[in-house]
Amino acid sequence: MTYTIYGELALISGSANEELAREISEYLKTTLVGRDIIDYPNENVFVRLHRSVRSQDVFVIQPTSSPVNRNIMELLIMIDAVKRASAGRITAIIPYYSYGRTDKKDQPRVPITARLIADMIGVAGADRVLLMDLHAGQIQGFFSIFVDEITAFPILSKYMLDEGLGNVVVVAPDVGAAKRARNFAEVLNAPLAIIEKRRVSHSASKALNVIGDVHGRNAIIFDDEVDTAGTLMEAVHALDERGVQGIWCCVTHAVLSPPAVERIRKSSIRELVVTNTIQLPPEKRLDKITVLSVAPLLGDVIDSIHRGRSVGMTLQKYDEACGIRGASG
Repeated sequence: MTYTIYGELALISGSANEELAREISEYLKTTLVGRDIIDYPNENVFVRLHRSVRSQDVFVIQPTSSPVNRNIMELLIMIDAVKRASAGRITAIIPYYSYGRTDKKDQPRVPITARLIADMIGVAGADRVLLMDLHAGQIQGFFSIFVDEITAFPILSKYMLDEGLGNVVVVAPDVGAAKRARNFAEVLNAPLAIIEKRRVSHSASKALNVIGDVHGRNAIIFDDEVDTAGTLMEAVHALDERGVQGIWCCVTHAVLSPPAVERIRKSSIRELVVTNTIQLPPEKRLDKITVLSVAPLLGDVIDSIHRGRSVGMTLQKYDEACGIRGASG
């Protein structure tokens, strides 16, 4: 099998998470390509690169976190700028993919926005996209370009294993999170419980029951993201009522839209473990929130893509390095 060899590796960061981009560049021992991102008074976004990227293998790092719509436009404009600068290949690194919940037509006369965003990224000029812990796996199929989805599962798993909690039960906050929570429970050698909930409005749900034995145990709630923390708080209240010993929570994406931070501050959660796919401002950095870096993982995958190596083999080696076999499979 032969691989197309592209030119020099080039990393470019948008403004959504410059801290993560710097960590990745330091891990790969390279420098970020300089760029200007200008917001004009008429709200138009302008991007200008500081040097040539002609024929180079360019990776544009930009999660589409808050402000979501502005960061999406910035990503598209950056891709277009790189394409018009004659890059050899363009890979969009999107640690957090917004609109991921709008992944199906579940009622009349509504959009499938996750598909729309995927189309826009391809049309802008990206040749490949790297995503992390999508809310729904079928979003991979929305793209007409190469897609790699990776997971923070081994990072979160290793952290909780190192915590050494005893008498643990892993809890899925709803039925939709049951599969990923089951895998987490398997790694921690713990039983699984599931919160049964019912959606009472477009933006609110209510926990009805806890399926599984949680009394007297240390509960670890596992999910892909925490947004307003409404679902999380319903799960916490249900677990508190059933006499758990303590509550921890692990999620990849800390969206933390209002009033999430205040809800978490007042809750009985002992620790919320998240990753830095989304950059947390100081006002959201509570003492009970622990942030783990995904930069080494993203760096290794970027290096594999650049060198034409198997991403799957890279993830397998990463799992083994974390002491977790097959977590990313």
